[in-house]
Amino acid sequence: MSRKVRTRFAPSPTGYMHIGNLRTALFEYLIAKHDNGDFLLRIEDTDQGRKVEGAVDIIYKTLKDVGLNWDEGPDIGGNFGPYIQSERLPMYKGYAEELVKTGHAHYCFCSEEEIEAQRKEAESLGISFKFDDPCKHLDAKEVQERIERGDPYVIRQTISNVGETSFDDMVYGHIEFDGDLLDEQILLKSDGYPTYNFANIIDDHTMEISHVVRGNEYLSSTPKYNLIYDAYGWERPTYVHVPPVMKDEKHKLSKRNGDASFQDLVAKGYLPAAIINYIALLGWAPPTEQEIYTLEELIDVFDVSRISRSPAIFDIDKLTWMNGVYLRSMDEDTYFETVRPYLEKAVKGPYSHREIAKIIQPRIDILNQIEEAVDFFDQPGDYDLEMYRHKKMKSTPETALTALKAAREAIAGIQDWTEENVHETLLALPKEMGMKNGQVLWPVRTAVSGKQFTPGGAIEIVHILGKDESLARIDQGIARLEEALA
Repeated sequence: MSRKVRTRFAPSPTGYMHIGNLRTALFEYLIAKHDNGDFLLRIEDTDQGRKVEGAVDIIYKTLKDVGLNWDEGPDIGGNFGPYIQSERLPMYKGYAEELVKTGHAHYCFCSEEEIEAQRKEAESLGISFKFDDPCKHLDAKEVQERIERGDPYVIRQTISNVGETSFDDMVYGHIEFDGDLLDEQILLKSDGYPTYNFANIIDDHTMEISHVVRGNEYLSSTPKYNLIYDAYGWERPTYVHVPPVMKDEKHKLSKRNGDASFQDLVAKGYLPAAIINYIALLGWAPPTEQEIYTLEELIDVFDVSRISRSPAIFDIDKLTWMNGVYLRSMDEDTYFETVRPYLEKAVKGPYSHREIAKIIQPRIDILNQIEEAVDFFDQPGDYDLEMYRHKKMKSTPETALTALKAAREAIAGIQDWTEENVHETLLALPKEMGMKNGQVLWPVRTAVSGKQFTPGGAIEIVHILGKDESLARIDQGIARLEEALA
């Protein structure tokens, strides 16, 4: 009988959510939910030196923002807690001492200086360094005396006469290693804290984790983990090692190098739903050409066999496109509530934020583009008069002056100020004047916005600005053109 699928996301609380970490969480969530399994959250804080205040709250918020709701975890409990490693310390020591008793681990009293001396000797001989621990040859009596004397020690894995060892991975297939080349890793540090690698094994087993999803940089360590599983007589988990997320063909995404975290992307105006959709496609190929997925759709179609072995390159342009798709697919009310904080910050004047939201929805890809796109409502741009010259629109400063004077008269004559009336009035002008649409509307848009690129055209902008403000800006445009052409 196959065991229930149980996966875990086990981040360290170091301050931000790296895109690679979030993708790992997503894959773990999808693997569990595709088979109606459990998704656990575990906080791995054994490295107390790297712990950042408030980082656990960032983890909670990030997962909730993207919809990766956990079934068990530090905040909601479960049958396999505690779910914070620092609260499980006594258990790790007991498990480490059990390995000592069975000969699969030993006490090591070596100082850093002794280890470094071996390293330097290996370097001088031009051979790769593998620590040969003399402490594993100490007899039990001497070990006990040194412990009672208070000598600092670590518990280190014992590896000898392993020979060829192998395991299967769901992404990389069957993998073989020479077990005798494995280094004897520390399991329990001198401060009583377990190492990341050892705590993982104990926690995964005691929490009945069926699938371990992690970066492919852990492939070479997996044989050491398996020796510990085997030493206890435990069933090994199913391994899913995933390729890294790269900035380009040579460099991994790295916060240290200024690459965006999840929090950075949200702050730049990307939607959590679009981010999670995009990172699902980093290193995983959907079964069809479809690219836009809800989380529920991803759960339905996710298949581990479609995870690539090749690194995935993070393409901010592709994410930007996808974010735009999400924004444009929102219904009017949802979109307005999404952009309202940005509009309220950018436009303080007496203009309808809802009307502005309508004209920017087809044209904005990320929320942080909004302020620059609409700031002309409060203050038109300080434009160069050469902007009236537009080859495609067949506009020149001379034709622009004619168009603005006619548009001013037409706008002043509108009695009932509706978008429909503004539309009819301005669109009728070019035909009446024997001019192209662009020869009339381009100068009007330039005068009322002062910008070369705007969300919405002349008609939409004039309607939102209102009659008085539109006339005032057109008057200013006429005056500047007359002065320049005099």
